[in-house]
Amino acid sequence: MASENYYLASALPSLADLGSEPPLSLAALREQVSHAATARTLVDAIVLGDDLLQRDAALAGESRDVEPALLTAAQVRDEKPLPAYLAPAKGDETVPIASDAVWEAYFRHADAVARRRGSRFLAAWVGHEVALRNALAARRAETLNLDPDDYRVAPELGDAEEDFADLLGHWAGAKNPLEGTRILDTARWRWLNEHDAWFSFSDDELAAYAARLMLLIRWHRLSKPAAEEP
Repeated sequence: MASENYYLASALPSLADLGSEPPLSLAALREQVSHAATARTLVDAIVLGDDLLQRDAALAGESRDVEPALLTAAQVRDEKPLPAYLAPAKGDETVPIASDAVWEAYFRHADAVARRRGSRFLAAWVGHEVALRNALAARRAETLNLDPDDYRVAPELGDAEEDFADLLGHWAGAKNPLEGTRILDTARWRWLNEHDAWFSFSDDELAAYAARLMLLIRWHRLSKPAAEEP
């Protein structure tokens, strides 16, 4: 409820523009909302996505230095099994890539949380993320003369009204993968600006804060290697 979240939302540090220093970690945010049941559940559904991104990077050999907010470091490194709700649906063999099956389970989990908690923001965020991820997967598959349907995840959850043609054009023209990721995250930031529940002090405002903080942290994480080069 808005009245219950007034102090909580007011106590959180403000978030500057994309590219700025994150003022707290996702784990610290979870601690901040630990006593607000609905807000905590929505925040968890969002920040879990960052844990899975770190898991993908670890499995690809890109990084072993993980800082998960919800999963354990062993789960992110694939040394321990993931929670049951991230397992593919029984008998579902439609997703050929193991990591895509995890993401499909994740998005369906987040959508279920949104419906159970009545979160319009989380439902819209899932729809946007699924639609964007599937648009990217389809573009990559078409480039390789593969069937795009084999690489889409949870297509029923994607926002059918989203049009990513211009964004994909800019992404395809990126000079390197890092620039491409930043193009996508800049578009995600714009989407949050358009859908953030500003000053409502609602659970959805806290969920949007989590999504915004997650992008700041991701941007900061991607900037580290370049900043540390001699």
